[in-house]
Amino acid sequence: MNTLNAQSMYHSPDIRAVYARVRQLAHLATDAANHLIDAAGILDHTREGLPIELGDGFLAVLTEQQARHEAGRRFTLVASLTALGSSDALATAELFVAERRRRGFVPEHQPPARSHAQSTTLRAVARGDVAISNGKPCLRREDIRVSISTIRALENRELVAREDCPDWFRDERLHLTATGRRDLAASFAQPRRTSLSIRPASLPPTAAASRSR
Repeated sequence: MNTLNAQSMYHSPDIRAVYARVRQLAHLATDAANHLIDAAGILDHTREGLPIELGDGFLAVLTEQQARHEAGRRFTLVASLTALGSSDALATAELFVAERRRRGFVPEHQPPARSHAQSTTLRAVARGDVAISNGKPCLRREDIRVSISTIRALENRELVAREDCPDWFRDERLHLTATGRRDLAASFAQPRRTSLSIRPASLPPTAAASRSR
């Protein structure tokens, strides 16, 4: 929020929507963090044989199975709170950049050209939709296609990086690097580059008529 407040800009309806989304994302992130802290506390207290507060001031020493169940409930809440967080963050960033462009503020950084597949993959990584399992991409959505060659191309350009994934069914997950975030943000609402195609010049009517004879 401080970064937004530091910007000198007209608070148009779109900018006000950006503020509202950022506040909402901040609240969701705080709630999710609190649930994770609670889950860690439950597991730690149970290992040490200490009582856990289960609500309304009721204290109980849990078994390991009960502690895992209570922690699991909080993990489920965290997953629910953050399920759309990355997609909302991406949409909010794009809305902000698009509105700034419309007001004449063009990002200073101009990223190198990317193929359509690379741009699609970069967005998918930003949404947290791409992981790696057995050397192959694993996607959370079925409406996109990502190839390992495209991922490697983005890695070579230092736009994405891998890290170990705690999910049992995934080996690694992908995330944007600082360069990747900068390049993606600079490409939001970017005018499409029109490709010029060379066509043969049309013949004058007299020449066309003579050829047809």
